[in-house]
Amino acid sequence: MQDDVAQRAFDTLSGAEGDAQDLSPHAQEAEARNALRHIASLTMTKVADGLIDPKLMLSWLLTSLGAPAVYAGALVPIREAGALLPQIVMASWVQAMARRKWAWVAGSAGQGIFAALIVLAALTLDGSAAGLAICGALAGLAVSRAACSVSYKDILGKTVGKSRRGSITGTAGSVASAGVLVLALLLMSGLVQDRGVVIAAIALAALLWGGAALLFSTLDEAPSDSAKATPASFAILKEDANLRRFILVRGLLVATSLAPPYFVVLAGGEDQSALGQLGALVLASALAALLSSYVWGRLSDQSSRRVLMLTGIVGAVAMVGAVGLELIGMATQIWAMPLVLFVLMIAYHGVRQGRSTYLVDMSPKDQRSAYAAVSNTVIGGLLLIAGVAGGGAALIGPVATLVLFALMSAAAAFAALGLREVEAAD
Repeated sequence: MQDDVAQRAFDTLSGAEGDAQDLSPHAQEAEARNALRHIASLTMTKVADGLIDPKLMLSWLLTSLGAPAVYAGALVPIREAGALLPQIVMASWVQAMARRKWAWVAGSAGQGIFAALIVLAALTLDGSAAGLAICGALAGLAVSRAACSVSYKDILGKTVGKSRRGSITGTAGSVASAGVLVLALLLMSGLVQDRGVVIAAIALAALLWGGAALLFSTLDEAPSDSAKATPASFAILKEDANLRRFILVRGLLVATSLAPPYFVVLAGGEDQSALGQLGALVLASALAALLSSYVWGRLSDQSSRRVLMLTGIVGAVAMVGAVGLELIGMATQIWAMPLVLFVLMIAYHGVRQGRSTYLVDMSPKDQRSAYAAVSNTVIGGLLLIAGVAGGGAALIGPVATLVLFALMSAAAAFAALGLREVEAAD
C-alpha cells in the first residue's frame, strides 16, 4: 500500500511513464521510494542553507557580535571555495565506496555539527574571537558540503532515472523556498533584530542537516563496482570536449550569482540596515525559487541544454533592465529593483537546475563523481578569481559591472548552443 502511494506521488511529481531503462531492475523497483527520500532530504538541507546563508545570517551575526569587518568579508569566499575546491580530492574516496550515500550522510551530518559549533561560538564569544571561531566552523561546514556535492550526482544517477531527475530536485527547491520565504518576511519585518532569534535559526539548520542525514541513510542504493570507477583527474578535460564547453557555459553563468548585490546598490539602499537589504534579496530569491524551481526541473528533464540557453538570456535581460532603469532615473522607485531582481533570481535558480541535471545526464555512469569534482573544482577556482576581481569591479561602478555580467550571460547562452543534447541520449 505504501509503495502504491509512493509510486502515485512520484508519477505525479515527475511525469514519469513506465520504468527508467537506464536503471538496474532493483533500482527501478525502488525508484519511487528513493525519489521521495531525495525530495525530503534535499528540502531539509535547502531550508538549512537559507537559515545559515553567509551573505545574510552569518554576516549580520558577526556584526552583532562586534567582530571586525574582515571576518564578515571572508564568509562567502570561505563558503564557496571550501565547498568546491576539495572535491577533486574527495572524488576518489567517494568512487571507492560501494554505496556512495554514506558520503552524503557524513557530509550532511558534518554540516549539522559545524552549524552547532557556530551556535556555540555565538553564545560564548564576541569580537575577533567570535569572528575567528565562526569562520573556522564555516570552513568545516563547507568541506562537509563538498562531500555532499561530489557524491550526490552519482547517487541521484543510480537511484532516479533520466528525464525524472530535474523534477525531483526542482520539487525540493520549490518546497524549501516556502520555508526560506517565511525567514525573508521575518527579516524584513524587523522582528529578528534580536540576536537570539538568529542564533535559534542557525540551531534549527543544524537539526535539519542531522535529520536529512538520518533520512538519506535509508535510501535503497545498490552497491557500485568501484573497480570500474575512473579516478578524478583534470585529464578528463582533455578527453571530453563537451565537458569543457559545459564548464565554459557554467563559468559564464556565474554572473547570475554575482550580480544581485549590485542591484541593491542601484536601488539606493545605503541608508537601510544591512539586514533589511539582504532580507529583500532573500525574499526575491525565495519567491523566484518557489515559482520557478519545479518548472525549471521539468524543463531540464526535457532538455537541460535549452534551460542553460534560456537562463543566460533571461539573466542578461534582467541585468540590462536594471541598467536601463538606472539610466532613466527610475532605479530608486520602490518597485523597480525588486522587479528586475526577481527576474534575475528566476534565471539563477534555472541555472542551478539546468547545470545539475546536465552534468548528471552527460556523465558516464561510472564517472559521475569524477565529472562533478573536476567541474566544481574549476568553477571554485573561477569564483575565487571573481571574488578578487569583485573589488576591482567596484572601481568601475555598478552600471559598468552589470553590463559586463550581462555580456557574460548572453555569451553563455550562445556557448550553450554547441552543447550536446544529453536527455535524449541512450
